[in-house]
Amino acid sequence: MALVLNEEQVMLRDAALGFLSENATLSHLRKMRDSDSASPYDMNVWKKMVEMGWAGIAIDEGHGGLGYGFKGLGILLEQTGRHLSASPLHSAISVGATLIDKLGNDIQKAKMLREISSGSFLPTLGLQESEVHNPTSISTKAEKTSTGFRLSGNKVMVMDVHACDNFIIIARTSGASEDSAGLTAFLVSVKAAGVSVARTPMVDSRNYSRIKLSNVEVEDSDVLGEVGGAWDGLSETLDVANICLAAELLGLSEEAFQRTVKYLQERKQFGSFIGSFQGLQHRAAEIFAELELCRSLVMQALQAIDDNSHELPLLASATKAKLCEVAQRTTNEAIQMHGGIGMTDDYEIGFFIKRARVLQHIFGDYNYHLDRYALLSGF
Repeated sequence: MALVLNEEQVMLRDAALGFLSENATLSHLRKMRDSDSASPYDMNVWKKMVEMGWAGIAIDEGHGGLGYGFKGLGILLEQTGRHLSASPLHSAISVGATLIDKLGNDIQKAKMLREISSGSFLPTLGLQESEVHNPTSISTKAEKTSTGFRLSGNKVMVMDVHACDNFIIIARTSGASEDSAGLTAFLVSVKAAGVSVARTPMVDSRNYSRIKLSNVEVEDSDVLGEVGGAWDGLSETLDVANICLAAELLGLSEEAFQRTVKYLQERKQFGSFIGSFQGLQHRAAEIFAELELCRSLVMQALQAIDDNSHELPLLASATKAKLCEVAQRTTNEAIQMHGGIGMTDDYEIGFFIKRARVLQHIFGDYNYHLDRYALLSGF
C-alpha cells in the first residue's frame, strides 16, 4: 500500500487548500465566534463546498457521490484542520452518511445518500449521554406503539444541530444499559414534537447541543436497519468517524507546528533567534518525527476504510489514540514556545489548542482508545 498521494489526490489537496485559504480561515471562525452565531458554520461557504462535490466525496457514484473514498475525505479534513474551517463534514458525512450506508435499507440509502451528496439533507448523530464516551451506555428508551415508537431520553455533545435536518438517535429497544444488543437507530426530525435543544458553545468556538426527547413519536419507517440490531453498523461508523477526526487532528497539528517553527525563526532573545537554541531544536525535531509517523498512520487507516479491512477497529483506535497524544503534545509545545503571547486571544496559535482538545474527546479520547486497542489486541 502506497503511503503517498497520487496525482489526483494532490490536485484535490491543492484545490482544498486554495478554497479554504480564501473562504474558511481562522479569521472567519473568529468572526463567527465574536458574533455569537447559533449556526455552527457559514452556510454560504458550505454551499460552495457542495458545489465542489465535497458533500459526496466519500459516497459512491451510484448514490450521487464522487466515489473518491475516505482517503479523499481525509484529504479535505486535513486541510480543514490546518485552517480551522467549520463545516458539517464530520457530522453529516463521515458520521451521518456512513451510518445510513451501514444500517439503511436500499430505499433509505437511495434517497438519503443522494440528498446528502447534493447538500439538501444534513443528518447528525445523537449518541453520547454523559461526559464520557461509552457507546453502549444508552438509557434513551424506545417504546413500541401501534404505528412506530415513542422515544424518551437525553443526548449530549451533538454536533451541528442548528444546521441539520434530522437526528439519528440511538435508543434502546431491549436489553440493559451497557449491552450492545438491543440498540436501534431512529431518524428523528429536529422539529418533531417533544424535541428540545439547548445550545452548548465549546472552547473551540463551535456549537454543540444537548437534546432532550420527551415522548417523541416516530414511525416504523424511521427505523434505520433492524430493530435492536444497530450495534455492528454503529461500531463501524464510530471507527470511520474516529479516523476522520484523526485526519483533522493531523492537519491541525501540522499547521500549529509550522507556525511555531516560523516563530522560532523570527523571535529573538539575548540577541539571537530562539530557533538557534539547541533545547528548542530538539523539541521541534521530536515533534516533526511524530507528525511524520502520524501521517503514515492516518493514511493507512483511511485506506483500510476504503478496503473494508478486517483490521479497521484496531487501526481506528490506534490512529485516534496516537493523534490525540501527538496533537496534545504539539499544541502544548506551540503555546510554550510562543511564550506569554501564545496565551492571548489576539494571537492565533491558541485557537489550535482549543480545537484539538475538543476533537480529542469526541467519540473517545486517548485513554478510551488506548484501552480499546489493548482489548482488541488480546491484553
